Amino acid sequence: MKNAMKKIYLILMLFYLYAPIMVLVVLSFNESRSRVVWGGFSLKWYEDLFTNSMILDALKTTLIIALVSAAVATVLGTLACLGINRMRKTPRTIVMGMNNIPMMNAEIVTGISLMLCFVAFGITLSFKTVLLAHITFNVPYVILSVMPRLKQTEVSVYEAAVDLGATPIYAFFKVVLPDLMPGILSGFLMAFTMSLDDFVITHFTRGAGVNTLSTLIYSEVRRGIKPTMYALSTLMFVSVLVLLILVNVRPQKKTDIIE
Repeated sequence: MKNAMKKIYLILMLFYLYAPIMVLVVLSFNESRSRVVWGGFSLKWYEDLFTNSMILDALKTTLIIALVSAAVATVLGTLACLGINRMRKTPRTIVMGMNNIPMMNAEIVTGISLMLCFVAFGITLSFKTVLLAHITFNVPYVILSVMPRLKQTEVSVYEAAVDLGATPIYAFFKVVLPDLMPGILSGFLMAFTMSLDDFVITHFTRGAGVNTLSTLIYSEVRRGIKPTMYALSTLMFVSVLVLLILVNVRPQKKTDIIE
């Protein structure tokens, strides 16, 4: 009875999480614009998606900002972790506490603060300011992902490599970096995800003519969201699902081969 209740609870939880996504997927194939009337199966919203220059430009801008900001934030966050790890206990605790503040802070506060900072220094709000803002709020997430992995690394291995004749840079790339790679990849993916769906910070730091998917969807809410957005969301969901399956299946295959 207890196991049955656990299974029922799990099924209900998964249904609650994925039912809205399934509704969105179904509506993306609906011939009608209505969300309550089924007009027949159709691919016209997908055709409209690939011919809509506004949506494609917003998607391109979103991906560029997410990839570049995640990459830069990953490098900066990893270097910051190396520096923080060399600090004494009290300064390290203070810095890590300060690192947690942006993540605990409301995004609207961060967005307005960054906007005021750009305006104070005479920087015109544009694509560049959005990119800088995304790098800024992504760095703490990378630090949070890399730091636990760095604490698990053995300093003696690095010191042994140096004692055996390796230069510090060579020892870092051949000994330390491979150990940190899981945390670095995790930080990159987290930064990419945070940047991909951010709206508040982007809204306050973007200039005229700069649109991401989140800002474009927000601007269409007043007029009514087109089913084309359902098609785009479906493709993004399927892409993420396929990526997760590939990431989880490949290690399993390697394990089977080793066994």
